[in-house]
Formats: sequence, structure tokens, C-alpha cells
Amino acid sequence: MARGAFGRSDAEIDLLVRGMRSGIAVVGFGYIGTVIGAVLADRGWPVTGIDVRQSVVDDINMGRTAVAEPGLSEMVANAVRMGRLRATTDFSAIADNDFVIVNVGTPLGPDYEPIVDDIKAAARALGEHLQPGHVVILKSTVPPDTTETLVRPILEETSGLRAGVDFGLAFCPERLAEGQAIHELTSIPVVVGAVDECSARACATLWRHALGVESVIVEDPRTAEMVKLADNVWVDLNVALANELAKICDKLGMDALQVIDAANTMPKGSGPVNILRPSMGVGGYCLTKDPWFVNHLGQSLGLDLSIPRTSRTVNDTMPGYSYSLLEQLLADQGKTVAQSRVAVLGIAFKNNTGDCRLTPTKYIVSLLEESGCELSIHDPWVADEEALSVTSIPMTADIESTVKDADALVVLAGHREFHRIPLTRLAELTTPKCVFLDGRNSFDPAAVRAAGFIYKGIGR
Repeated sequence: MARGAFGRSDAEIDLLVRGMRSGIAVVGFGYIGTVIGAVLADRGWPVTGIDVRQSVVDDINMGRTAVAEPGLSEMVANAVRMGRLRATTDFSAIADNDFVIVNVGTPLGPDYEPIVDDIKAAARALGEHLQPGHVVILKSTVPPDTTETLVRPILEETSGLRAGVDFGLAFCPERLAEGQAIHELTSIPVVVGAVDECSARACATLWRHALGVESVIVEDPRTAEMVKLADNVWVDLNVALANELAKICDKLGMDALQVIDAANTMPKGSGPVNILRPSMGVGGYCLTKDPWFVNHLGQSLGLDLSIPRTSRTVNDTMPGYSYSLLEQLLADQGKTVAQSRVAVLGIAFKNNTGDCRLTPTKYIVSLLEESGCELSIHDPWVADEEALSVTSIPMTADIESTVKDADALVVLAGHREFHRIPLTRLAELTTPKCVFLDGRNSFDPAAVRAAGFIYKGIGR
């Protein structure tokens, strides 16, 4: 039975948390849940993962995870071996834990409205086993008011307890970037929006001792829910700005990265101008979804918002734009895409991850397939099963056989493995005057050209 962190004095909670006597249950062992659970267990906490998918539970209990995040597999294996991490499908396991962190998905519906079915189901299952003293922390990305008008009533109705009186309830948005998630979890401040002051203090104490990070306490859960959406709209819009600058720089024959790096030295507001980098597209679960969340929210409030639609529209043009750059590169060599052998390196949506959710690479690969070119694809991070969400073409096992006799190298994810093989070796394997489209701007243009390739980056 949970001893309870909620309702105690600050000193008692501090003692409880610092002594790691509080167990932590993590509901939803997808990408974020697995990272949070593994990191907490790695830092000494007893963690119980709860997931309705038996296969996920079985994997964790065998010390395995399908989540491709640098360092995560080893962390999961070690935590399970040390007995600090276990998983179950049984929600009654929350009884042994003081804190319950909920990370279940909120996909988009056909009209870009958020689907909150999984959150409702998790809240019901949780409510049936909720006890006085529990602190429930929601981390799923949701529209404002979800915590208080959807999750809270379900928890209270199924448990017979009251939030802010019998148990703690807060929303703390997940703000991690894939590929750096483990580092960022223990370095980025956590935003806390709670239903009452006691819940907020309990959360702040947990994050300070469990992850070594401070909390930014905002007025209520709805404010914290809006913070996550604001962060991701800013990122998507900023990348859209970089992408439009890249298109202009391509037409003018200048380097967008030089323009951006120099522009970013100007002080403005509380920091310098911070334009991000152009790319062949934006993918992943958050940036492709959250601007539509905000747009849908605006419509429901009678507002016609331009920014979320604009950023999504601009960034969605980039795969097609990148393909047109490849067409032009080959045309300059007197070739067409259809006549060429094209080697694609990387299909994940981001460098150094194996995640293909909503990856923009899918659209470029589709255009290449439709062109009739001879196509080979390699991604050392992506499992064969995951690759099927992008292409039905079997992936080539190694980089050398992928690029053999290629007329074009198309880098769609700048994984570190692609930088380990000398560019001169790649040039030996490919045809003379092979074109090199750097869709992630992750290579040094001078070095690529020196190796004998005809280089083109996005805006470079």
C-alpha cells in the first residue's frame, strides 16, 4: 500500500523522496515512458512500468526495449538486472508507489482533433486503484483543460477520492528531443502545473531529487498544458523560417547556414536571435502534431490562426522540394532520376534515432520508388519491421553495398555511422561525378567536394 507523498509536510516529502523510499509507477511504456522509467531506475528508484501491451511488458522484464534511443538499451538491461525496473499490465501495481507518471499517446483524428481515448482508459484504470496520498502526474501532450476537465473527473469518480484533498494531481509536459532524451531529462527544467499548492510542491521535490532539475511552477495544469504546445509551435515555425530562407539562398547561390549563423549573433529580447537549421523535412510525433492541436484549439475558440497552419504547410513542402534538388543535380550531369542508381542513407525522422513515426523521408522514398530508379536504402538505426512503415524495399545490410555504383547519394538522416566511413572510400565505391544530396546539412560541403562528389545541401 502506498505510504503517500501527498498531504505530508514539505520536510516529510523531502525525506521520503531523498531516501528513495517512494516507488514510482510509469503508466505507458512507449518512447517517453521508457526513457523516464529507465532513467529513474538508473538513478536508484524502484520503478514499475504499466502498459496494456503484453509484448512491451515482456520485453522490459527480459531487460529489452524496442525504443531506439542512444544509451537506453543498456540502461534498461542494467535496471532490470539490478531489480529496480519491472513491468506489468496490472494497474493494481500502483498501490506500491507514491508517484504515478502517465505517458499515454494522443494521436490526431481526421480533422486534426486530439484523440484522448487512451488517456480516458488510463485514468479509469488508475482511478480503480488510486489511494489517499498518491501523486498523479500527467505528461501526455494534451489540449488545455484536459487534466482538470477530463482526467480529474474520471479519477475522482472511479476512486471516490478528491484531487487536491486526498491525492495530488499535476500536469508536467514532456519536453525531450529524441536522440538527446536521456541527457535532456536530467538537464531541462520541468514545468509543473498542479491543481493545488501541495501537489505542486510534491512534484517539485520529486523532480529535484529524482532528476536533479528545478521546476518552473505555473498557475495551474491548463497553463502547463499550453506551455508544451507553445514550445512545439515555436520550433515548427522556426524551422519553417529556416526552410524558407534556405529556398531563397538556393536561388541566390549562397549558404543559408552562414546567413543563419551570422544572424544568430544579434541580441534580441532575453537572448540572441535563434534561427534553427533547414532540413529536408520535419517529422516525429510532436512537431507534426502539436501545431494542428493549436490550430484546432483556435477553431474551437472561434479564432482563425495562421501560424500553426503556415508552419505545417511550409515544412510539409520540404520533401518534395528536396526531391526537386536531386532532379536538378542529376540533370546538371545529363542524367534523370529514372536512369540513375540512387542510394538513400537514413530513413528515421531524426539523426541518431531509429524512430520512423511520421518521418518526412517516407515522401522522398515514395517519389524515388515512383521514378523507377534503381534504389538501395540503408539505416543502421531502424529495425526491419519499423522500416516497413516507410518502404517495402528491403534495406541493405551495410553502407558499402548500399552505395556501390550509385549515381546519387541521398542522406536523409545524418546518423553518426555515416560519418565514420571516409568520404574518399564512399567516392571510390560510387560512379565518377556522383551527386551528394545532404538532406540534413550534416556534412562539411568542402570535405564532400574534396572527396570527388558534387555536393548540394538544403540552402547550401
